[in-house]
Amino acid sequence: MALVGGGGQAFIGPVHRLAAGMDGRAVLVAGALSSDPDRARAAALELGIPEHRAYGSYSEMIEREAQQDAESRIDFVSIATPNHTHFPIAKQALDAGFHVVCDKPMTIRVEHAEQLATLVESSRRVFGVTHNYTGYPLIRQARDMVAAGELGEILAVRVSYIQGWLHGLTPGQTPRRGAWKSDAAKAGSGALGDIGTHAYQLARYVSGLIPAEVSCRLRTSHADRTVDDYGHALVRFENQALGMVTFSQVTHGRLNDLSLEVDGSRASLAWRQETPNQMTIRSFGRPTQIYDRHPQAEYTSELARASCRLPAGHPEAFLEAFANVYQSCFDDMVACAAGDPYGGRNTVYPNVCDGVEGVWFVAQCQSSDREDAGWKPLRHPLSRLAGC
Repeated sequence: MALVGGGGQAFIGPVHRLAAGMDGRAVLVAGALSSDPDRARAAALELGIPEHRAYGSYSEMIEREAQQDAESRIDFVSIATPNHTHFPIAKQALDAGFHVVCDKPMTIRVEHAEQLATLVESSRRVFGVTHNYTGYPLIRQARDMVAAGELGEILAVRVSYIQGWLHGLTPGQTPRRGAWKSDAAKAGSGALGDIGTHAYQLARYVSGLIPAEVSCRLRTSHADRTVDDYGHALVRFENQALGMVTFSQVTHGRLNDLSLEVDGSRASLAWRQETPNQMTIRSFGRPTQIYDRHPQAEYTSELARASCRLPAGHPEAFLEAFANVYQSCFDDMVACAAGDPYGGRNTVYPNVCDGVEGVWFVAQCQSSDREDAGWKPLRHPLSRLAGC
């Protein structure tokens, strides 16, 4: 593993590092952990990365690693940097023949996302996007139940991702980390790209529905930010089902409240990220069912059981879910190394096509908001590439 970003006060970089190494299938051997060369090298040494692989820039790292023999060089690059840097890092890594695991949103420009999708298809490299909530065992259980028809025809999907951390910022004071998130040129959007893309991707992942159109309204209410901090996106799916995606970073008292509800013709389900080890199933005239995360229970699917690491009753959450996304990426990397060309056969984890859909969702929501909530097409043509 080579890591780009994640030094200093970074949050998501250490998460990538811990999640990738959780099951002993990857080891961090190289890094460019800051945009400042001196800090990058110092941070890498603190993590035990050998001095000759503690790089001052991602470009230097990728170039020098590509020159090493196949047994010595890195296998994949994890990208945990500000949004506007994702594209050049990912492109150089793919061009050099490395697999990529990239934080979301994949890029901040649609044309860059399209280039990456085309490059992944031609290079046959693995490209994972860390929409980590897809790694929760009960989210995977929900997906399997929907696919098996246990909820009947899907009529509606509601996802809300509600936070309130922006109220903790002191006006005029630069935060310890994430200052770039208030810069539209670097972030591309505010809450929409930061958490709205997670909510939208979760709706698609569990429901399996094909999006058709979106109508969106965005709002900016925090004095120190010019990017959106609140929004609603109404989605029409191809089967006429409706979806609602709500995202906020200005709701007082809310921490990381991501919730999913799916309405079917036979039953409905509900799940919350802050209580991730339980899921509720309801059906008219029948008792409410509570599904627990359980690695042995036969009432859960094989994939849900395989996504558990601890015995029932021992809470699993954010880091384990993140690690599950990495595990699925690793499975495809191993298959690729064995001569099986990567074609997206492992659709358990979000791939480059999901990355394109996320960037397209941001762009179409912004376009809709500019046109007073006008309807915009939501199914991107590149999503029909092999493996999507």
